[in-house]
Amino acid sequence: MLRLLFWIALIAAAVWFWRKFKRPAATPRSPNEPATTPMVRCAHCGVHLPQDRALSLSQQWYCSQAHLEQGPARQDR
Repeated sequence: MLRLLFWIALIAAAVWFWRKFKRPAATPRSPNEPATTPMVRCAHCGVHLPQDRALSLSQQWYCSQAHLEQGPARQDR
């Protein structure tokens, strides 16, 4: 009986080690995953938002029309 338990434990340990060190198969990226959008920082308030939702003026990005009209924030905060 003890010999049977020894072999069961040995086989279980071997299976555990094999699964632990086996490299996981690389999962291919599914074609329906959305592409990532770059994030930009609002020049007025500093909030980060997706570039496709931001407003641009003179190579600066803004989060809203109000901040676009107010312009960049002052540096003396």
